[in-house]
Amino acid sequence: MSANSKEIQRLANIYKALGEPTRLQIVKLLARNKELSCTELSERLNANNCSTLSHHLKLLTDCGLIKLRKEGTYHIFSLQLDEVRHVAPGVLEL
Repeated sequence: MSANSKEIQRLANIYKALGEPTRLQIVKLLARNKELSCTELSERLNANNCSTLSHHLKLLTDCGLIKLRKEGTYHIFSLQLDEVRHVAPGVLEL
């Protein structure tokens, strides 16, 4: 796969991740709050199903839009601001 093809695939994965409303809300919440734990995200999204939220967070982490930091038993998520500004700056204005 050429470098250009890899970049196209990377961008397609990012835009696919952002195309789902819950994942877009997660990015918006992290843009406003800098860091949130999985529990805080769940509360703010009124998410009843933790496995679904975990799936969304994994997809966003895998495509490089958010990063995970573990603090004891807590999973703390933050936005990869430079990456979001680069690939989807309009998301930060919502």
